[in-house]
Amino acid sequence: MAKGKYKKWLKPENLLLIEGWARDGLVDEQIAHNMGIACCTLYEWKNKYAEIDETLKKGKEVVDLEVENALLKRALGYIVEEKKIEENGIGGEKTITTIKHIPGDTTAQIFWLKNRKPNKWRDKPTTEDNTQDQNIIINISPATTNDMEDSYGD
Repeated sequence: MAKGKYKKWLKPENLLLIEGWARDGLVDEQIAHNMGIACCTLYEWKNKYAEIDETLKKGKEVVDLEVENALLKRALGYIVEEKKIEENGIGGEKTITTIKHIPGDTTAQIFWLKNRKPNKWRDKPTTEDNTQDQNIIINISPATTNDMEDSYGD
């Protein structure tokens, strides 16, 4: 690695470039490749230079929000307007607009709930054991003949 290469990437125009790559959905490995460095070098720079770390976080935040919104939309369902162009038989065309309801996707709902409310929706819910250990002592002593006669009679 060339010493001082990081200085180039700390310039505002290059930080903007890094942010754009992150916003476009590139992962760290791809960003490192675009920067001409090894992925481990990018991780070192993220730990060493707050500007690079914050730039990557800022860029990825936008994409993360878009994905969250898309997942929520899919989980809840949505309305879509479809337009279809048909020939009317005399050489003209007519546009038919159809409004459709896309129902919520149960897989998206499960994913959302398991991640947003894990205590309530995880696969194996944890149950709190509120019972306290109770010690029960049973004294066992050899039975006498009198005890047996009293219990069973003659």
